[in-house]
Amino acid sequence: MAGFALQTLGFPAIQGDDRPIKLNLRKGLALLIYLAEAPGAVARDVLATLLWPESPREISRARLRRMLHRIELTLGQPVFETDRESVRWSPAIELKVDSHLFESACDADAFEEACLFYRGDFLAGFALPDCSEFDDWSFYRREALRGRLMHGLERLVQDKTAAGEHFAAAAHAGRLVELDPLSEVYGRHLIRSLLLAGDRGSAERHHAALTQRLRDELGVAPEAATAALMDPATAPLADTVPTTLYVKGAGVHLAYQTYGSGEIDILIMPGFVSHVERVWEHPACRAFLVSLMTLARLILLDRRGIGLSDRVGSAPSVDVTAEDIGTVLRAANTRRVVLFGASECGPACIKFAVDEPRLVAGLILFGSLAKGSWAPDFPYALQASQYDAWRQQLVAEWGGPAGIETFAPSLARDPQARAWWGGLLRAASSPGGIWAVLKALRDTDVRQLLPQVSVPTLVLHRRDDRAVRIAAGRDMASHITGAQFLELDGNDHWFFAGDQRPVIKAVNRFVSALPRGRRPTR
Repeated sequence: MAGFALQTLGFPAIQGDDRPIKLNLRKGLALLIYLAEAPGAVARDVLATLLWPESPREISRARLRRMLHRIELTLGQPVFETDRESVRWSPAIELKVDSHLFESACDADAFEEACLFYRGDFLAGFALPDCSEFDDWSFYRREALRGRLMHGLERLVQDKTAAGEHFAAAAHAGRLVELDPLSEVYGRHLIRSLLLAGDRGSAERHHAALTQRLRDELGVAPEAATAALMDPATAPLADTVPTTLYVKGAGVHLAYQTYGSGEIDILIMPGFVSHVERVWEHPACRAFLVSLMTLARLILLDRRGIGLSDRVGSAPSVDVTAEDIGTVLRAANTRRVVLFGASECGPACIKFAVDEPRLVAGLILFGSLAKGSWAPDFPYALQASQYDAWRQQLVAEWGGPAGIETFAPSLARDPQARAWWGGLLRAASSPGGIWAVLKALRDTDVRQLLPQVSVPTLVLHRRDDRAVRIAAGRDMASHITGAQFLELDGNDHWFFAGDQRPVIKAVNRFVSALPRGRRPTR
C-alpha cells in the first residue's frame, strides 16, 4: 500500500510514490488536510458542516460521502477508515505531513532542520470562500506555526552568535526581519550580526532600510539602541539586555533572565503575554526594571507557550505555571524570592507562595484578581459571555497594538509605544495561542488558596484600572491574612505605565521591611 506526503506549509499539495497527485477538488484537499491535522477520528457531521455550512444535514453528509469516494479514486487506493459516524486517515497508510515534521523538529530543539521544513505559511494562498469555519481554523493553525518559526529563528540567532557563526546568525535574523519588518529587536539582531561578520556595508543598508520603514509606517525615529549600532564612538556590538537563558522543565524549555545581584531575588511575572527581551525595548518598562535592581537581583520569566519559551499545544494552567516558576528559581540558584505577579500571573504566584512558603520571602500582586470571570459570589469581573466578546475583539486585532487603550490609556496615543506593544504581541504569541491563554484565564479561580497564603503580601491596584476592577484587588487582599492593600492613582493596568514612582516606592518599602536572614529551601 503506497504512502503519501502532504504539503501544508505553502500552497497545499499531495504526493504519492514520489510523484505529485493532481486533486482537482478544492474541498477534497481541504478535507485531506483537516483529517491529517486531527489527532483522531472526526465526526461526519463536523466535516459536513465545515465544508458545506449552508446545506441541510442530509445533503451535506451525502456530499461528504461522494467526496470521500472521489478522493480515493484519485489517490488510487482506500485511504480512509470510516464508520457511520466518523472518518479518519487509515492507520495503515504511511502519511508524512510537513507541518508535523516541522513541529517535531522544534520539539527536539532541531531548529535548523525545522526551518528547512517551513517553506511558507500554513496553506498560504489557499482558502475556501464559502467555508468561514475552515478558514478560521486554518488562520489559527497558520499563526501558531508561524509563532513557532519565529521562536526557532530567535533561538538560532542566539546559538549562532554564541558560536561565532555570524553570517549564519545574520541569515536567520534576516528571515525574522522578513516576518516582522517593523521590529527593531529583529532589525538589531540582523545589523549586529552583519557588523560582527565584518560586513559593515550591508549593515548600513539594513540600518537605513529599517529607519525608513519606521518613519514611513509608524512616523517614529529608531530607538537609541538602534541608532547607536552604527555609531563608531559607542560599543555597538555589546548587548543592551541580559543574556537569555534556558532551563528544561517537564519537557519544555523555559526562557528566563537574571540581572543584578543581591541576597534576595525579585521574580517579575508581567501578565498574559511577555517576552524577556522585548520588555527592555520600552523606555518606561526598562526604567521600572532598572529601579528594582537597586533592591534585589531581577529574574524575568516567559511562561511556557509564551515569548521565548517553547510553544506548547495548550494554555499553561495555574498549577503548571507554578511548577515552572520553581524550575526557573532552582536554575537561578534562588535562596529567597519576592514574587511580583501582575494581572493574570497573580494566581500562579499565589499558588507557588502556598506550595513553597519557605522559599518565598514576600508576595506582591499588582492589578490582579483571584477569579477570571463573574460569579454570584464574585461580582468583580466580566461575565463569561462578556469576557468571550472581549477576547474575540482582542484576538481580531492581534498583530497591531491590541488592547492598549484598555491596558495603558496613558500610552495609547504614543506611536512608539503602540509599535512596541504590537511587536511584543506578535513575538510573544499567535492569535490561536493567545485565544487558549485567555480562555484559561477566564476559567481561573484560586480563591480557595487565598486563606492559605502565609507570606508577607502587598496588593497594589490603580483606582481606575480599566482592565481589572479595583474591587477585585480589594477582595483578594481581604482574604489573605495580614495582606497590605494599597490603592494607587491612575487608570493604567501595566505597572510601568503612567506614574510608576508610587509603585516603585511601595515595592521598595515592602522589600526593605522583609527579614534579611536567608531561609533554607526545602
